[in-house]
Amino acid sequence: MKKGLWLVFFTAIISGISIFINAFGVQGINPFVFTGAKNLVVGILLLSIIFFAKDFKSLKKLKVRDWRNLSLIGLVGGSIPFLLFFKGLQLATPAQGSFVHKTMIVWVAIFALFFLKEKLNFKIVIGAIALLAGNFLLLKLSSFDLTLGIWLIFLATLFWTAEIIISKRVLTTLSGNTVAFGRMFFGSVFIMIFLLATNQFSIAFTLSSTQFIWIFVTSAFLLGYVLTFYNGLKTVNASTAVAILAVGSVVTTLLNLIFLDKLITLSQIAGLILLVVGVLAFTLNVETFKKLYSNFSTAKP
Repeated sequence: MKKGLWLVFFTAIISGISIFINAFGVQGINPFVFTGAKNLVVGILLLSIIFFAKDFKSLKKLKVRDWRNLSLIGLVGGSIPFLLFFKGLQLATPAQGSFVHKTMIVWVAIFALFFLKEKLNFKIVIGAIALLAGNFLLLKLSSFDLTLGIWLIFLATLFWTAEIIISKRVLTTLSGNTVAFGRMFFGSVFIMIFLLATNQFSIAFTLSSTQFIWIFVTSAFLLGYVLTFYNGLKTVNASTAVAILAVGSVVTTLLNLIFLDKLITLSQIAGLILLVVGVLAFTLNVETFKKLYSNFSTAKP
């Protein structure tokens, strides 16, 4: 369990850096082609890792049911939500879209309650509220409009939620590397089919050498993300894993401060604090949380 927590924590750090890097890499590139290319590169790299780790025999032993599950993970998590998300971002503001995506912690906690039999206790409720409030302040949201773009991003969030639930169940019998491979490889296949159907596939042959370099650079971060996340998810509760990913927002904010000289407001600082509190609420065990709360509530001024 402890190893799993550290793996997902590293996932969050990688995610925070990756979001910062991707903001530069995606400029001027068709987002669907960019995503499909990255998924394909990572899928091939994961297959190579499995091969050199002498775990290739595990793929040969997979049953039809296993391949079906991996294909489903690729469809539900590695393709459809990306298409919905990027289309949604074209129709909604980035801040509002990001906040809707961050509500995933709520849906994962609810889905995990019914489908994974994870317990819903007071620390999860407190943690989820802190994470949502923290993201709201961090993103400096002043209004919220239910546009078509928001609904598309919300639908993408539900697809990613379903993927995490499915992956968690599949991870009981398959390795994290195998599930990551299924997500990225089959996800890229479905995106390629979409690109062919919409006459966008040929765009890949017009990319410049610089754009290809960005694809490979961002693919390296994506590889680290899926390797750590799915191996961590294998031993960590689904809701806890998603909560820890909130650390990525803190990392991205710090990178913006350091390299882009972006100013941070007092409300954003409060948001960062709430994000940390939310993550701690999920990662601390119930008894420790109760003890901290008891000490805080009985402390004399």
